[in-house]
Amino acid sequence: MGVTLKLSEDEARKIVEKLNFRHEYDTVIAVLQHYETKDILMVGNMNKEAVFKTLTSGMTHFWSLSRKKLWLKGETSKHFQLVEDFFIDCDEDAVVFLVNPLGPTCHTGNYTCFYRNYRSFIAKH
Repeated sequence: MGVTLKLSEDEARKIVEKLNFRHEYDTVIAVLQHYETKDILMVGNMNKEAVFKTLTSGMTHFWSLSRKKLWLKGETSKHFQLVEDFFIDCDEDAVVFLVNPLGPTCHTGNYTCFYRNYRSFIAKH
């Protein structure tokens, strides 16, 4: 297991001030990737508060577009996502968090939200 990344409030604030929150409800796109396997686990949206809380707590927080509220990933399931590292894209409107997942990431109970390939998707629809 790696070391959970926690930034100071000043460091986190500097990053939040520089990001381009241009997506729906003033968010950036956030991708969670397993820190060892590099598997893509999920994609969500983060507003300024979610990015700040993620960077200072070491646990991923998101902005729920449907519920219009902040949420801590794992607050119900206890399957928290511990941040090991993170990256910012060239447009500064998307971030990738390398995480150590404490259980399945998907709300369906699957390890990742990307558990269906296109063939199974087509077959279902």
